[in-house]
Amino acid sequence: MELKGATLLYTLAALMITLAGFSALLMAVRPAAGAKLSLLDRYLAKTVMTHLFVLTWGALLPPLLALYDIHEPWVWRGAAVLFALPMLFLQVTYPYRRRKVIGTGPPPPIRAVFVVLGAVVTLAMLGYVVGGLHHSGGVYLTALTIDFFTVAFAFVTALDMIMQQPIEAGK
Repeated sequence: MELKGATLLYTLAALMITLAGFSALLMAVRPAAGAKLSLLDRYLAKTVMTHLFVLTWGALLPPLLALYDIHEPWVWRGAAVLFALPMLFLQVTYPYRRRKVIGTGPPPPIRAVFVVLGAVVTLAMLGYVVGGLHHSGGVYLTALTIDFFTVAFAFVTALDMIMQQPIEAGK
């Protein structure tokens, strides 16, 4: 029997990989226009790609675990732990990592949506699913979807910031 919600998980994984590819293509826009990539450009591209691949991991993990005939509540619990721990690490440490590389923290909208909302949603999902409450699959999928849209928001915001940077001629 197919895992409940598997079709949505596969759809999310496809969307996540599509956005990752699209973000990589957009990083080619500045050099194509004759500008060199800044440290901020490279850092934001790497961050978006990393988050999207962790989200894709989260989308593919439940169907993968289900292939081992694990009882469905344990599929969701295992997936929640294996997805939430790396995702929370990325979400919570983002301001520190950005400051370390770029020299400044994230702008307030990024901190509010990408860091705070993303981390709260991921942590709440982890507690709910590990607690074995009803509709754990739905809560897992909802959190995964919200986390995806926080990354999409961060990508669009970062793209806007990158496009406002002055163009420095490439070598």
